[in-house]
Amino acid sequence: MNTRTQLLTTFCGLAAASTLAVAAETADAIYQGGSIITIADAHPKAEAVAVKGGRILAVGTREEVLKSKGDATKIIDLTGKTMLPGFVDAHGHVFMGGIQALSANMLAPPDGEVKDIASLVQTLKNWTTANQKAVDRIQLIVGFGYDNAMLAELRHPTRADLDQVSKAIPVLVIHQSGHLAAVNSKALEVCGLTAETPSPAGGVIRRGDDGKEPNGVLEETAMFPVVMKLLSRVGAEGAKQFARSGAELWARFGYTTADEGRSTPAVANILRTVATEGGLKIDVVTYPDVLVDRDFIRTNVTQVYESRFRVGGAKLTIDGSPQGFTAWRDRPYYAPVGKYPPGYRGYPAATEQQVISAVDWAYENKIQIITHANGEAASDLLIAAIAAATRKHGIGDRRAVLIHGQFLREDQLESFNSLAVLPSLFPMHTFYWGDWHRDHTVGPVLADDISPTGWCVKRGMKFTSHHDAPVAFPDSMRVLDATVTRRSRSGDILGPDQRVDVITALKAMTIWPAWQHFEEKSKGSIEPGKLADFVILDKDPTAVDPEKIDEIKVVETIKEGVTIFKIASLKQAGAGIRSGDGVELAFTRAIAATAFHLGHHHEHGEAHGGGCLCGAMSQLAAIIADAEEK
Repeated sequence: MNTRTQLLTTFCGLAAASTLAVAAETADAIYQGGSIITIADAHPKAEAVAVKGGRILAVGTREEVLKSKGDATKIIDLTGKTMLPGFVDAHGHVFMGGIQALSANMLAPPDGEVKDIASLVQTLKNWTTANQKAVDRIQLIVGFGYDNAMLAELRHPTRADLDQVSKAIPVLVIHQSGHLAAVNSKALEVCGLTAETPSPAGGVIRRGDDGKEPNGVLEETAMFPVVMKLLSRVGAEGAKQFARSGAELWARFGYTTADEGRSTPAVANILRTVATEGGLKIDVVTYPDVLVDRDFIRTNVTQVYESRFRVGGAKLTIDGSPQGFTAWRDRPYYAPVGKYPPGYRGYPAATEQQVISAVDWAYENKIQIITHANGEAASDLLIAAIAAATRKHGIGDRRAVLIHGQFLREDQLESFNSLAVLPSLFPMHTFYWGDWHRDHTVGPVLADDISPTGWCVKRGMKFTSHHDAPVAFPDSMRVLDATVTRRSRSGDILGPDQRVDVITALKAMTIWPAWQHFEEKSKGSIEPGKLADFVILDKDPTAVDPEKIDEIKVVETIKEGVTIFKIASLKQAGAGIRSGDGVELAFTRAIAATAFHLGHHHEHGEAHGGGCLCGAMSQLAAIIADAEEK
């Protein structure tokens, strides 16, 4: 079961249309004593679940399920906790999440403890001490997620600040937007940045008071070569640790299937190598960039996992970040922060011809395509491309996916519905950036309709909810909470009519993303024949006050009947996510970068794939992979 999982299985036929389904076999384990939410419409609740050989054997009442008990059957008491099907990641970046998981947490409260320059420096010192062996080996100190706007000084840390952490070892701290970084004097020396080094096109090397010497703050294209040069020190084994750490992080939030939603062949091959070595505790499906290497996608796409890894289809990116003012809109931004021309609407990251060609290729070759489109203009182009491909190749069971769709108009959602496109939405935006959208990107009226899950429900459409980690934590309970409450950081509720009930929100994290990945026959609900993928929560999300959903803790994650994560205590859950030493790097706290761009933007027309940290990390993976081959 761990080396080869057939997704489209006929074993699910054991689930009969009765109140109970029990196979006449002896169970390996029986779970009972808590609330069991099956996500199966016919029988949404159960008293017990029996497991055999990594699959669900029986579901139903305790009395009936116990008929499968044998002398060797293990009876597991849920002690009042709640069991659900394991969460299925609709869209995230598990490889890049692993990179962030190996960094010091530079986030501001409530996600971190950095409030000013002094606490930033102290956090880096503490992380260095906790990871001294790894730091000495790779000669690098890394932090991720600081925000100058949240620091008391309202400025970036400089080389002088970071020299307090170390003068002998390079220090790299990356802004939470992923578009700026600050380094110490040693890092500037290692990377060859001096007073004579000019700022590159599309980037800025900030200078000190003399206007010459770099002050350690690097913007955009000035940052990416530095990040790649320094992080390449981790080597091939370090890159594999990124993948292992990312999968482990996802499991800690109850995900039994993870998504790497935009990869290159190099990243995909690193994931495949880790999988072959037995390094993935959960399933990982990836979607390589369709504008990079279509032959790689065509050759490798499959619906069968090999050692918990597969290539699921193709990824297309049309525009950029809504909160960063790079999403491509059909109207000007409301009140953008930064130096933008009058009527600024963002811009595309791909040409019209590239988009039309990519979608047509995917439809012609019957390859699933998932497309990042945030702004209204980006969605207009995607609709036109899919409509043209549908007329040419037929609608079929393609399960094309819209990723994000943050600024959708209602008529666009109707078009996606008619074209059988599944919206994978990002309701967590309402919490992390809802106030920002209300005040700066789209204004108070349109902010109510970001991530429009209510419109989907009104049309009877499936939709999925994602976290897009490392853009935000892969925090399943934060995803659930935001989809149900839509409450922002300030306490405002954005779009009361877009809120959905808890069961609908849970479907958007289980059975519907399983359907999105063509895996609904083996995942997404607790039914006989499906994989024994479960998550156990300390409270029942259908029974608590919706405003308390974000306080629910994942206490255990089970993949094919095997516990892959179990929290030692609920006190530990409140203290953060911790782990021991890895192969190349240790990580003490898993964090995520929140893409909250402040006062800067890409040069017009710059492609997303190469002009952001996502592209830099993909290039880094390629460099590491090439080095390993040599």
